Amino acid sequence: MENFSKEFVFVLHGLNDSKTNKHIYFAFGLVIYIVTLFVNFTLIITIILSKTLHEPMYLFICNLYVNGICGASAFYPKILADLFSDSHVISYTGCLIQIYIIYCYIFCELTCLTAMAYDRYVAICKPLEYHNIMTHQKVVNLLVFIWFFSILEISVGTALTSQLRLCGNDIDKLYCFNWDVVKLSCTDVTVNNVYGYIVIFTHVFQAVLIIISYIRIVRASMKSKTERVKFMQTCIPHLITLMNFTISLLLDLMCARYGKGQELQALRNILGIEFLVVPPLLNPIIYGLKMTQIRRQLVKILRHSVMVIQ
Repeated sequence: MENFSKEFVFVLHGLNDSKTNKHIYFAFGLVIYIVTLFVNFTLIITIILSKTLHEPMYLFICNLYVNGICGASAFYPKILADLFSDSHVISYTGCLIQIYIIYCYIFCELTCLTAMAYDRYVAICKPLEYHNIMTHQKVVNLLVFIWFFSILEISVGTALTSQLRLCGNDIDKLYCFNWDVVKLSCTDVTVNNVYGYIVIFTHVFQAVLIIISYIRIVRASMKSKTERVKFMQTCIPHLITLMNFTISLLLDLMCARYGKGQELQALRNILGIEFLVVPPLLNPIIYGLKMTQIRRQLVKILRHSVMVIQ
């Protein structure tokens, strides 16, 4: 089968069991997408407009919001369109673009969470040196690195996938995912697998750095009540975000590689959308509503907006 981008299309089979409730799923998905965009954009604007929030931690949180919008926008428009269509297909080029954006979202999320763990480590373990270490220039460099590194990772991966000759076009998923496309190859995929393991090792290493950071943070937090309060206010939300994203992503990857059979389709769908749907919606709630500084500035801006309107 020739994989010319103008002729070749993939058939997505994730919605095969959802034909009877399409309108309900569409309405629910549209509402969730609109809410996700609204809360993320609102908090991005809040952080940008409030000079008191131009601190490293809040800039990293703002980056999570931007990334969440990217991840959600890679998933929702296509799935909402498919819910109103009888044929769930996506072009070869469209599939590669969706893979690119979704993986960029995944890599950026993990790398940003690693940078946030480092920021919390410095803030709690080296409070007197915090502003000397986490300078504005260093934060900018970290943010640039987060995006550059993520884009580089997926650019190489997508380039390798695009070189494969495919012998099938059926994907048992709601959207395009790299491993599902690689499985359709009729040629040797050793290079793809090796690169996949390199990427996995890279992010496992990031996870190790996060674990080491939090071991030291917990030790430092036990020394004083002030540090314990700081830990509860800033680190717990980060841990919740990290655990939710990592666990859902790992379960989806395991299911994609080892889960077979039509009876597991509903489970694959749930695991496949969890890390795309929940973090972009949960992050603004965790950080925006639970963190006092962001909540105060948001209320202040909303009050000012109401006064201007009146």
